[in-house]
Amino acid sequence: MASPVWMLLPLLLLLGSLAGHRLWKKQVYPSHKGIGEACRMDEECQSKCCTTGSLDPSKQCSPRTILLRCLPWRKPIGHSCSHSSECQSRCCVRSNRSRQKFCTPLTIFLQCLPWRKPDGDFCGSHRECKSQCCIQLRDDSPHRCILRSGILAQCLPL
Repeated sequence: MASPVWMLLPLLLLLGSLAGHRLWKKQVYPSHKGIGEACRMDEECQSKCCTTGSLDPSKQCSPRTILLRCLPWRKPIGHSCSHSSECQSRCCVRSNRSRQKFCTPLTIFLQCLPWRKPDGDFCGSHRECKSQCCIQLRDDSPHRCILRSGILAQCLPL
């Protein structure tokens, strides 16, 4: 009678270790969550993609792209930003005289152009002006942004 018990013992140990392994696995990754559910790590999601989904810093399960990439949410045009990588357009620039930067659309040539001073404003270099022309009109006057003039649209004093 002792021999059948000893034969069942290895089987019971094997089943116990498998059950323990499944319990351990469930503790590490409690469930595979669907799109939009709160998460902390990629492994928690069915899509294996856990990112911030809006201005709210909390993370949620997100779908992957067609190329199976897990991309973070980016701010739409008009939102304040500090770096271009925060924006959907990949363009974060000043939009007026203030120091605040905003997500701005790219040009039709896919360029990210910074805000520049209008004609008549004081300037220190050509790069500051919308016209790309910053000159001193008289010897005793400060430098100002002026419209380019002449046939070749050169930066000349009027």
